[in-house]
Amino acid sequence: MNRFIQLHYLTIYPLSNPNRDEQGRPKSATYGGQPRLRISSQALKRAARLSDAMQDALAGHLGERTQRIGEEIRKTLKEEGVDGQQAEELATAIADVFGKLDEKAAKKGQIRTKQLAFISPDERACAIDLARKAAAGEPLPDNAELKKRILRPADGAADVAMFGRMLAGDPDFNREAAVQVSHALTTHRAVVEDDFYTAVDDLKTPSEDAGAGFVGEAGFGSGVFYTYACVDVNLLRENLEGDTDLAARAAGALAAALATATPSGKRNAFAHQTCASYLRAEAGERQPRSLAGAFFTPVAGKDLLQASINALQDTERQMTKAYFNGQSEKSAIMNVPAEQGSLDAIREFVEAAVRDA
Repeated sequence: MNRFIQLHYLTIYPLSNPNRDEQGRPKSATYGGQPRLRISSQALKRAARLSDAMQDALAGHLGERTQRIGEEIRKTLKEEGVDGQQAEELATAIADVFGKLDEKAAKKGQIRTKQLAFISPDERACAIDLARKAAAGEPLPDNAELKKRILRPADGAADVAMFGRMLAGDPDFNREAAVQVSHALTTHRAVVEDDFYTAVDDLKTPSEDAGAGFVGEAGFGSGVFYTYACVDVNLLRENLEGDTDLAARAAGALAAALATATPSGKRNAFAHQTCASYLRAEAGERQPRSLAGAFFTPVAGKDLLQASINALQDTERQMTKAYFNGQSEKSAIMNVPAEQGSLDAIREFVEAAVRDA
C-alpha cells in the first residue's frame, strides 16, 4: 500500500526575482539563524497549475480560480441571443452561489464575487446549463437549491483535488487539499542583492543632458532551493470521486510540474528558466517527513549543489536508521550531475504508486 507520495527537489535558480514581497524584492526568511531566499508555496503551486506538464496531462480536468464566473455566464447567454437584462439577472443569481457578490463591482456593471472561487469544469458547465434553461423559461431554483445542484464536494477537477478550496459560506463543499507543498528555501546562506539600472530615452538629443531617462533599483538573488511536497493518495482519489487513473495522472503531472515550472516574476528581466537538478520520490505508508532539517545548518563550499545533495541524502539515511532500522521506503531518484535517473522515470514511479495504493 502507498498512502503517501513524497517529493524532494533541489533546484538552482540563477540571478532572479521570481517571487516578490510587498516592496518588490525577492522573498526571504531566516532559517537556522541564517538569511535565506524563499519562494512561497502559493507561487510554486500556481506555476505548477499553469505549466505545460499539468495542462497537457490534465486537459479538461483543471478548474479556474476566479471572481468572474458571473461575467462568463452573462457573456455566454448574450452570445446565444438572450436579452441583456435577463442575462445579467440570471448571471447575478447564479454567481451568488460561488460567494458573496461585490457591490462596488456591481455599480460598475461587473458581476464579481468578493473572493476568488476555485471552480471545477463540472460546476462551471452546470452553472451555465442552469442559466440557459432559465433563459428558455424554466423556473430558476432559489439560492439554496442552486448550491445543491451546482456545487460538488468531489468531481474531476484535478487541481482542486490536489490544492483544495475553501467556500466560506458553504463549508460542506470545501475540499481539503490532498497535496502539501513547502515554501522553497535556499539550502545555504543567501541574501538579496541590489541592481541599480538606467533606461535611455531614444529621442533625447545630444544637446540635452547626458543623463538617463529613468533610473531605478531592483532586488535579485540566486541559490540552490529545497522544495518538499507530499501527496495524500487516499484523499486525492476521494476528491476525484474514486477515479484512480485520473489521480495517478494528476500526481505524475505534479511531480513533473514542480521539477520544471517556475514562478513568472521578473522572468523577462532574468530569464530564470530552470529545472530541478535533483529529485527524490518516495512512496509508502509511513508518516510523511520533510528533509528540510538537512539544511538547518547551511551548506557551504565551492559546489553548493553537490553539498546540498550530500546533506539531503545523509539526512534521509540517518532518519531512516533512527526510525525504521535502516529500511527505506520505495523510492526513485533523478540526479542530474550524476547522470542518474530521469523525469520520465520519476513520473512513472509516482503514477504506479498511486495505482498500486
